[in-house]
Amino acid sequence: MRMQFDEQLAILKREMITMGMLCEHAISEAAGALLDHDMKMANALPEQMEDINRKEREIENICLRLLLQQQPVARDLRTVSSALKMVTDMERVGDQSADIAEIVTMSHSSEYASSIPIRDMSEAVKKMVGNSIDAFVKEDENLAKYVVEYDDTVDGYFDVVKNKLIEMLKTPGVDGEAIMDLLMIAKYFERIGDHAVNIAGWVIFSITGQRPADA
Repeated sequence: MRMQFDEQLAILKREMITMGMLCEHAISEAAGALLDHDMKMANALPEQMEDINRKEREIENICLRLLLQQQPVARDLRTVSSALKMVTDMERVGDQSADIAEIVTMSHSSEYASSIPIRDMSEAVKKMVGNSIDAFVKEDENLAKYVVEYDDTVDGYFDVVKNKLIEMLKTPGVDGEAIMDLLMIAKYFERIGDHAVNIAGWVIFSITGQRPADA
């Protein structure tokens, strides 16, 4: 019975890695669409969201089978239940990446993107998402805590972006609507970071039985 559970748990972790990679790719595509004004990238996001949604359903089914057929206890139960929580945040990462791409297709925000550290911000949140999934797969509490702490870096990027955009609005002839669209995009990236923190919080819960107050 234990061997069968471990085999299915290994499958769950592989599927979580796959979904995490899909989410990281969606973040990269959203950032690329913005920074390169690449409409092909932007228009590809809805199809990628279908892949993410499908993977979410597959993982949910694996978790439910583990809960119903294997009846895990203690830490095993926390691991499976945490995975169910995590995929909800992972799906939201995909959604918000798609939202960024949609803004890009409807505005001139790309013209101003190089003036703010939005690339660094997108790379930071992608790193957070990847590390949070790695922490789950490796059962690494310290890596999960690192993700939670790293959110301060993303918040710092958002503050810099916001202040730069406010200054840009004072420039004569600037496209105010595009500037506000950029602020919304930065907010979406910040929210992706928040979802990574939530994922890391569930990783910590799966290991310790307690969620940190700041996750």
